[in-house]
Amino acid sequence: MKLYTSPGSCSSASHIALLEAGADFELVKLNLKTDRILPDGRHLNDINPKGYVPVLELDDGELLTENVAILQYIADRYPDSELAPPNGTIERTRLHEWLGFINSEIHKGFSNFFNPNLPEEMRRFVTQRLNGRFAYVDSQLKDRDYLLGDKFTVADAYLFIVCSWSPMFDFDLSPYKNVINWQSRISERDTVKEVKATKPPG
Repeated sequence: MKLYTSPGSCSSASHIALLEAGADFELVKLNLKTDRILPDGRHLNDINPKGYVPVLELDDGELLTENVAILQYIADRYPDSELAPPNGTIERTRLHEWLGFINSEIHKGFSNFFNPNLPEEMRRFVTQRLNGRFAYVDSQLKDRDYLLGDKFTVADAYLFIVCSWSPMFDFDLSPYKNVINWQSRISERDTVKEVKATKPPG
């Protein structure tokens, strides 16, 4: 397998998941801040017409896109890693619930801040909305080590990477003590340390 990633982006969650699963894979790094040219000369759009990462290339050449789909594919391909509850269980549905929430409410919220021309009024609105979302996450982590309970899952990997953007946008997570403690636990995982140390090319 090959994971096409831009270190520090949401694709780093898929990188964490592959390491957690003990998968045999090749990491293909891009620097989306400079260009979208792959090491072999192709353009990122050649493998993902949507123009972004992650992209997971399977051994048979099949290409998967969208972080939420790739994370669950990795978990299902390597069930012994326990990165997701078994299909058909209420716990698996809870994982879907978390991934949907992280994708649409937190990741999408932070995405607004990548716009250098974001009006101040819109910035205040997005910040207020994100604070409400993090208040919910904080309440859910009150008596849990991880989002689904006592096991690290792909949802934790995804949320951790998105939360790592908060200093870049001057978004203050300090009011959310349970989130801060959760971040600290996640950051101590060897896989997370390896991914955080991965630098983009150039």
